[in-house]
Amino acid sequence: MTFRFTIAKKIGTGFGVLLFFIVIVFYTTYTTLTDSTKINDEITNVNSPSLASLEELKLLTVRSKMLIFNWAYIQSQSDHPDKQKLSRLIDRDYPHLIKKIKTLSVNWDEKDQQRISVVFDKLSVLFELHQEVITLLHDWGSYEDSQNIFFVKFYMENDGEIFIKTSEILYELDDLIANQKFQTGQVTETMQSSFSDLKWLTRWLGIALVIFGVLVAYSTTRSIVRPVRKLKMILLSLSKGVFPKKSIKAKNDEIGEMTNALNRVISGLDSTKEFAIAVGAGRFDTHYEPLSEEDSLGKTLIKMRDDLAENERVLEQKVVERTAELVEKQKEVEEQNEKISELYEEVTDSIKYAKGLQEAILPPDEFVKKSMPNAFILYKPKDIVSGDFYWVEEKNDKVYFAAVDCTGHGVPGAFMSIVGYNALNEALRTNDDPASILDGLNKGISKTLHNNAMGSTTKDGMDLALCSYDKKTKILEYAGAYNPLYLVRDGEVNQLKADKFAIGGYFENPDQKYTNHTLQLQEKDYVYIFSDGYADQFGGPKGKKFMYKRFRDYLLALNGKKMSAQKEFLDLTLEEWKGPLEQIDDILVIGMHVV
Repeated sequence: MTFRFTIAKKIGTGFGVLLFFIVIVFYTTYTTLTDSTKINDEITNVNSPSLASLEELKLLTVRSKMLIFNWAYIQSQSDHPDKQKLSRLIDRDYPHLIKKIKTLSVNWDEKDQQRISVVFDKLSVLFELHQEVITLLHDWGSYEDSQNIFFVKFYMENDGEIFIKTSEILYELDDLIANQKFQTGQVTETMQSSFSDLKWLTRWLGIALVIFGVLVAYSTTRSIVRPVRKLKMILLSLSKGVFPKKSIKAKNDEIGEMTNALNRVISGLDSTKEFAIAVGAGRFDTHYEPLSEEDSLGKTLIKMRDDLAENERVLEQKVVERTAELVEKQKEVEEQNEKISELYEEVTDSIKYAKGLQEAILPPDEFVKKSMPNAFILYKPKDIVSGDFYWVEEKNDKVYFAAVDCTGHGVPGAFMSIVGYNALNEALRTNDDPASILDGLNKGISKTLHNNAMGSTTKDGMDLALCSYDKKTKILEYAGAYNPLYLVRDGEVNQLKADKFAIGGYFENPDQKYTNHTLQLQEKDYVYIFSDGYADQFGGPKGKKFMYKRFRDYLLALNGKKMSAQKEFLDLTLEEWKGPLEQIDDILVIGMHVV
């Protein structure tokens, strides 16, 4: 049998030699990378984290020095942000960092381990000194004690224990950081040397691979690539729908066999193309002959021709039927849209009329200004009508005012507001102090909403804050159902807490009574009552609630401003906070200034 160096043998021999060189390169690279990985792991898991942790400990020590100096020389409250930062640094940040460094220092040399232990001992002493300063200046009043100031200065001066101890620690840390950097540099230099050796070997093996690759490429091009390129050009033309004008001449080898097969495929595709053009033009009687009994594509094309002819007939009939149905459906939709538009206008008109009725129960602006000249009312309903309402009345030389939040908002809340307004007037007629008024209101609302108390499951009711104010004596009385009262005095916000049961639950516990709070107001005091809509509004950069803490901070910032300016500020602040989001509830804030 004559030996024939076929295409497969040519390719196999060439790739066998290439594979031998590749195995050598792979083995050398793998060995070098394994050693480098170990070195890199040492840098990544020990040297770099150790250096970063020591830098962080140094920064923490500098920050503690800055914060303790602020604590000592800047008089402030115990909840000042800098004081809270120092407390977190000592109680949380420092222990966490020490634990991390102790874990890393296991891999250090013995000398550095001893030095970091000394640093930890000195830091413990330093933070004990910080704690003594914190204890001496624990609140605003402690800064007024000259003895406290004397001891603090003893610690804080340039020759004080805190200053000296901090300098010693920073010196030790700088030395440790420099040593860690030196060790990291040595390990990195070792890894770079390994890569240099790998680079040299790879360069010479690469040159050998290129030379041998050129020889293999030249041989392969003559016997394989040129014929394959011709076949590729024909296939690319076919992929674009272009058929060659003549058959390809085939050689007596494997590629020649593929060439003959491709010539047969082109002939069949040309015939299929002509048949598809005829069927697409609607000539369903066009003849088509499959290439053989096994030609499944040809048989499928014939079946497709017959199916298309039948489908065209059925579709034409369905188009006629569907067109008639669509015309009828369109008429029905237009009629329904007209009815919906009419109903929407009727409902909207009814709600707008209800708004006029609800506004009629609110006290007139002239009466509010006369009764409470140094006050503002910020009232922002969510919908056309509101579940919040404000109430102002006078009796026995006292002004009674309330911020009421009824269950729900919109139309249901508006109905509740009318019920609540009438019940408040009735309760005021027979009672004087706010707590008694709320007790009477609770009973009246419960009877109105729960005709059968034993079997009722209704939870409708209201939350409110109610005040009475004697202008002559400046005595204010307050009672609340869930809604508190804020008193701003001497730069602080004091809260009078409300009772935690709502108006409308009388039948659940008839013995529950509301608490009456009495305050002797002073000049320059500010009193605020409100519903929960302001604090619950979503907005801001993260779409979160406004919250009561932020609300109290803004009220404190408004101290000294006119009431009209306060109202405008609160309104503008809420709108900026809300941004493009929807208002989620009715909003009501009442503010009063004592002059």
